[in-house]
Order: sequence, then structure tokens, then C-alpha cells
Amino acid sequence: MRPKIDPLDLAGKILQGDRLALARACTEVENDTPAGEAVISSLFRHSGQAHIVGITGSPGTGKSSLVNRLAKEYRSRHANHQVAVIAVDPTSPFSGGAVLGDRVRMRDLFGDERVFIRSMATRGALGGLARQTNALTQLFDCAGYQLILVETVGAGQSEVDIVRLAHTTLVVEAPGLGDDIQAIKAGILEIADILVINKADHPGADATERSLRMMLELSHQRPKSMVYHHHNTGEDSRAAKDEEPEGWLPPVLRTVAIENRGVSELLDEVAAHRTWLEANDLWQSRERQRVRADLQSLLQERLFSAWRTAQPVDLLEVMIERVMSREVSPFEAIEQVLSGRG
Repeated sequence: MRPKIDPLDLAGKILQGDRLALARACTEVENDTPAGEAVISSLFRHSGQAHIVGITGSPGTGKSSLVNRLAKEYRSRHANHQVAVIAVDPTSPFSGGAVLGDRVRMRDLFGDERVFIRSMATRGALGGLARQTNALTQLFDCAGYQLILVETVGAGQSEVDIVRLAHTTLVVEAPGLGDDIQAIKAGILEIADILVINKADHPGADATERSLRMMLELSHQRPKSMVYHHHNTGEDSRAAKDEEPEGWLPPVLRTVAIENRGVSELLDEVAAHRTWLEANDLWQSRERQRVRADLQSLLQERLFSAWRTAQPVDLLEVMIERVMSREVSPFEAIEQVLSGRG
């Protein structure tokens, strides 16, 4: 039997820098327990300071190695600051746990008490992000972490969801992966604040950079109405960016993460992007976008849960059978359920 958790006690220990308490809170948050919610609620007034940086891109581009080097470079510059790394991995079909184990690739960060690495599984969530990722970023923000690096799965077209979470989004490409037009296909270019060509020592780096710069130029010539929508809410995940003033053209940088080349320049650009957001009163705009997305997601979840609780246990199954037998269409089934005629 699991020991009972006192959220207030856990929150107090987290504020004192207790890493074990923070790890326990992370588990509660990931498992979506009342205790996890209570911890965040207790600490929430301490949040709102962290810079959330999303790192996305196709598998094989070296995102984990890049995150590792970024965290080390940030810590070397800011001795008193704390860095959280959230590595969102695909879910194991057997255990439900994360299968890639990014922490294994970040071994040289383990000795730093001011770096906290947390791998979490998508658990079937779309968009390269686990459903509880936002809650986990809130927890680290509440705990006083100044920089939060969120590395997504790298699932292609669904990766645009990261823009709803991060203040700054890095899109990582690599030469030789056949991804020269991936940015146009997936809409990835639309979400990039900074474009990174990692493994830039590989053949084809020049061609990849030319392609990205060409697509970047074309992208900034398109009407701003060409935006991308979230698959659940229909909320325009690009709305805040499309309202932003001209002035930030995403830079294209080259890095070789395993050799620590170009990482310092990349971190400079991350800091410059934050400065630009703050100077143009856009930091709060992106924060508002993130809060709105979080509240909508929670509202959807709670409303559906309340609806299921209020309905007969087998109602959904009955409607599934009626749709399967072609007695009603899915649209008619939902109308009947919502009107009480199901």
C-alpha cells in the first residue's frame, strides 16, 4: 500500500530544494492524481518566471545530445540557476513507460544537483507531447527552475503542438535524412523561432541550410492566414505568433552537439529571443496562449468525465453498436447522446 502523501508537506519540501520531494511530485503529476494537482495549486503563486524552450524535429536529428549540451552550457553561464529537462518519449506497449530513455544519453548531467531530468511517456497522446507535460512544466516553474527544456518525441506533422507550450521553439534538422522539404510538408517551419541544423559536419549540410533558408523566405512571404489548428479544440495554435510584430526572422544555426560546436551561439539566440519577446510585450502574450490552451484542455477533460459519470454505463457502447450497424451516423449518434435521446 502506497504511503499517504501530504501535498502541503511535499510543496514545502520542494520550495526548500528537496529533489526527492520534487521527484515524488513529478510522479503524482504524471499519474494525474489529486495529490499532484494539490501540490501545483499550493505552489502556483511561485510560478511564471521560467523560460520554457521546446526542442522538436524528426527522429535521428540528435535532439537529446543537443539538449544535453544546451543544459551544460546554460549551467556554465549561470552557476546559481536550475535547469529542468523534460524528455517526452514514445510509450512502451508493454509497460506504458518511456522507451527511448533520454536520461541515458544525458549521463554527464547526473552529477549536477541543479539539473533535473525527467523522462515521461506520451501514453498515446498526439502531437509529440504527453498530456501531462504542461502540468510538469508548471511544477518545475513553481519549484524555481529558470530554464525548462522540453524535448518532444519527433513524430513529424503532429509536432506543431509544442508551440502551445513553449515560449521559444527550436526546430532541429539534420543533413542526409531526406528531410529537405519536411518543414513545408509538416508545417514545422511555421512554428520555429530558431532553426538548427545539427550534425552539421555530415555531408549535405550546405544543401540543407540552403533549403531551409529558401523555405524560410517563402514562409515569411505567405499570408498570415495560413495557420495551423489544434486537432482537438480547433483553437488556432499559431494565433499568438500571427499577431506578433515583424522583427524576428528565425535564424538558421549549425551545430555539432556531440562535439559541442555551435551550442554557445545557439544559447545566445535563445536568450536573444526571450529579450525580443519581452521588449515587444510578447512574453505575456505567449504565456496567455499557454494558459488558455491548458484551461481548454482541462475543461474538455473534466466536462467529458462529468458527462460519463452522469450517463448509464453502457450508453456509449450502445451508440457504438448503432453506428456499427449503420443505424445512425456518428454525427446523429452524438446529437442523440447530447440531447438525451440516446
